[in-house]
Amino acid sequence: MAELEGAHALVRRTHEERVLRALRELGALSRAEISERVGLSRTTTSEITAELIQRRAIVVVAPDAAERAGRGRPAERLVLDPGAGQVIGIDFSHGRVYAVVVDASQQIIAAGVADYGTGSAWTERAEIAFALLDRLKSQHEVHYGALQGIGLGFPGPFSANGARLALGRDRRDTSAVDGARELLQCFTERFAAPVHIDNNARLAGLAEAIWGGQTPSSSLLYLRLSQGLGGGLVLGGTLETGASGYAGEIGHITVAVDGLDCRCGKRGCLETIASIPAVLAECARRGATLPDLDALQGAAENGDPIATAVLREVGVAVGRVLGGLATALDPAEIVIGGPLALAAPMIVDQARASIAYELLPIPQAEPVVRAATLGSDDGARGAVAAVLRRSSLLERYQSAPASAPTDSQSPVSLQRSTT
Repeated sequence: MAELEGAHALVRRTHEERVLRALRELGALSRAEISERVGLSRTTTSEITAELIQRRAIVVVAPDAAERAGRGRPAERLVLDPGAGQVIGIDFSHGRVYAVVVDASQQIIAAGVADYGTGSAWTERAEIAFALLDRLKSQHEVHYGALQGIGLGFPGPFSANGARLALGRDRRDTSAVDGARELLQCFTERFAAPVHIDNNARLAGLAEAIWGGQTPSSSLLYLRLSQGLGGGLVLGGTLETGASGYAGEIGHITVAVDGLDCRCGKRGCLETIASIPAVLAECARRGATLPDLDALQGAAENGDPIATAVLREVGVAVGRVLGGLATALDPAEIVIGGPLALAAPMIVDQARASIAYELLPIPQAEPVVRAATLGSDDGARGAVAAVLRRSSLLERYQSAPASAPTDSQSPVSLQRSTT
């Protein structure tokens, strides 16, 4: 019985999406026109549109003058409700949660950010995200009655298949799985829509591949430099998750065999060199005590010799790792993002030189190396794309859970609405 109900809900949601797509592409339509366009019976179309009106996904518009002048009573015409949030993207970054709300025309109609304590429980972070969404609702006059899905970006190593990451040689850390499970439960209970979750750095890489360059990229290597390190791989036109779901954990590639202990249980990982805490600690060790990233940025801009030297060494390490990966994977683009890269552009410049050194001397195999161009809500944007699943990059992509219907035919167009 449960399987039958699930199948019925999936079919109904598919019908709803077909109706919404017709209105998105063609504008105002009568119920008869919708029925003809989407290939549904008039009875089914009437049922679907009635529910969409009740949820305020679509609204009835008055007939124009030409229609009123004709014979008979003009048919009601339906259009998308411009204030209806269709998809929500959330990125639980370090100490901050970013949210974007997308309407049925796939434009961002609301976006915002809120802070939370880095030691707060996941249920508390979820409540802060809910408060942020309530604030966006009132500020931008949007509503969530027509939600088609919610995408969540989860920080740290995470696999959609639910596997647990081994952190340390003799223990297994379940915090990532438990945290993801708590978030899924909180959002599922709060909203009557499918909820998808994945690693936020991977989603940021997806967003960069779709919107970050002049054209969408089917071959991209992405690295995010933040409190920790994460990444994403777009290869052969597909966002890769890997055999176990952990593809993109670039931060745990060993750079210095005799380096510092890493939280993964190894030593000398790139994260122990190129994360924000690692950079600040190295500056302090050399005599430049900088309390936070803003202070580091100021020191670098003022030419502080210690900060400059440390950041250039970070760029060398980043370039060495990315250059090695590029030699093996041959991406068309290498993108370096995250708050550390934004605060210290010299990292990207130095990494570009190191990557060039590491690559084989084949001109055709030289990737474009650039800084990320999207803002801090890149992970939230990627979460929206993963829910909409309308990019060929997501052809074999699986998020957790993957309960929404798949459509990889049309590219998503995430632009901020001007209304």
